[in-house]
Amino acid sequence: MKFCTSLLAAVAAAASTASAHTIFLSVNGGAVGDGVRVPSYDGPITEVTSNDIVCNGGPNPTQKTNTVITVQAGSKAALTWRHTLTSGPDNIIDASHKGPVMAYMKKVSDAKTDSGVGGGWFKIFSDAFDGSKWGVDRLIASKGVQTVTIPACIAPGQYLLRGELIALHSAGSSKGAQFYMECAQLNVVGGSASATPPSVSLPGAYKADDAGILYNLYGGSKTYTAPGPKVFAC
Repeated sequence: MKFCTSLLAAVAAAASTASAHTIFLSVNGGAVGDGVRVPSYDGPITEVTSNDIVCNGGPNPTQKTNTVITVQAGSKAALTWRHTLTSGPDNIIDASHKGPVMAYMKKVSDAKTDSGVGGGWFKIFSDAFDGSKWGVDRLIASKGVQTVTIPACIAPGQYLLRGELIALHSAGSSKGAQFYMECAQLNVVGGSASATPPSVSLPGAYKADDAGILYNLYGGSKTYTAPGPKVFAC
């Protein structure tokens, strides 16, 4: 019976793949693409060594934006996710696409032009698995709003904010995990500059065989470790 249940879950996930993509498209209720590099297509990235794992691109060309969003250090920022650029709050991502929802930041000299490729990325948010529900479940329940806190102790200046969702419905095989991410362009004001977060490189922080990337969603495990570094906290 357990085998049959797992098989049915896998078949259902596969059947919904074509219509289950998602996009991080705005910050704090702003207009779509106003300060966020939204893609032309809502498909995933599956190669963790590609530069496309940073801010999307490749098969999903991103649109440039000259807007830099000003946010206060220590404040909360609302990242809005939708299935497509025109979807409403009841259409976020297919519920079968379980996985973690995360966010990273990187200090840059010019948020409008920096590609984000390379070092300097630190994680500010991770909502993975509590043994019964996934970050994706909670994202759907919140109508696609991911609320993150901009660290109060970082230096003021321009940053890239990278929202990320990993769908694990096909992650039991190599390169089966689906990565969805976009980058927002921020100007952080009021930071105390009292801490320099430890950072990682993108690409580089993820490996294809990481436990949180090569993962059998239907194996019955009650534990899960999201890939990448620990969440930075002031």
